[in-house]
Order: sequence, then C-alpha cells, then structure tokens
Amino acid sequence: MMLAVTTVTLLLVMAMAMVRGFAGPSIFDRVLAANLFGTKTVLLIAVLGFLFGRPEFLDIALIYALMNFISVIALLRYFEYSQKAEKGSSAND
Repeated sequence: MMLAVTTVTLLLVMAMAMVRGFAGPSIFDRVLAANLFGTKTVLLIAVLGFLFGRPEFLDIALIYALMNFISVIALLRYFEYSQKAEKGSSAND
C-alpha cells in the first residue's frame, strides 16, 4: 500500500515538473524542470522495480540517471555558448 502511495506521489510531482517546464519563464527554469523530471523518473523506476520484485530495474535506473546528468550538462553548455554567441554578434552590429 505504501509503495502505491509513493508511486502516485512521484507521478504527481512529475506532472508538476512538466507544468513548470512548459510554463517557463526562462530557459533555466525549463532545464531545471527537465532535471527534476528525470530525477523523479529514476526514483519511479527504482520503486517499480522494488514493487514488482525486479532488482535489475536498479541498473536501468542508474543508467537513466547518468543519461539525465549528461544531458542536463550538455543542455546548459549549449545555452551558455549560444548566449555568448548572441552577445558577440550583437556587439559587432
């Protein structure tokens, strides 16, 4: 029963992160919401693995956590360099 409540709560938090991601207002709010969604997905995979008695789900959760971390770092780097490029091109105009 407690794991079912945990699963429903995680799904609710994931829905709230999606709303925050679509609402914005800045790109960093959206990246933070995507990171939160990914983290809660890792927790959801781990809880479901425990609920169904499948310990191999923890391996999937760890791989997903690494992919989430790398993708958030890549997104932040991309936006950092694109903002520097915008500032550099506007100074030359």
